Amino acid sequence: MKKITALYAGTFDPLTNGHLDVIKRASGIFEKVIVAIAVNPSKQPVFTVKERLDMIKGATGKIGNVTVDHFEGLLVEYANKKKVSVIVRGLRALSDFEYEFQLSLTNKKLSPEINTVFLMPNEKYTYLNSSLVRELAFYNSSISEFVPPNVLKVLKNKFKKN
Repeated sequence: MKKITALYAGTFDPLTNGHLDVIKRASGIFEKVIVAIAVNPSKQPVFTVKERLDMIKGATGKIGNVTVDHFEGLLVEYANKKKVSVIVRGLRALSDFEYEFQLSLTNKKLSPEINTVFLMPNEKYTYLNSSLVRELAFYNSSISEFVPPNVLKVLKNKFKKN
């Protein structure tokens, strides 16, 4: 059997249970999974790269074949640098597909040896995204079923009302 390293990249601002579900699924399929925070200078994340790295490491620490990293630049360039042969992308809904399909074809054009695999999170997370979680946390709403426990603590501290 071929040993395959996969890359699951995103902003993860913050990591949600939907992200974690995709990570767990990928870790069951591939020998090694790199979860990488994409650092995009045009985005204004709420959490620093270090905070996001810590959140992801805290949530995935018991998954033995998962490592956590971050990068700037093109995803396929990072994938080539890490000798990754598969990029994992999460699909929540049909609305994600068009963008993800376009991205996959572009990546394939730039780096033909890298394949994209789409994984859907458990149906209970299909509506979930980081923006929604941040907004709920900001308004002190219950988010315990949307994020791992370590992420919940960080969110509560970040949005603590004085």
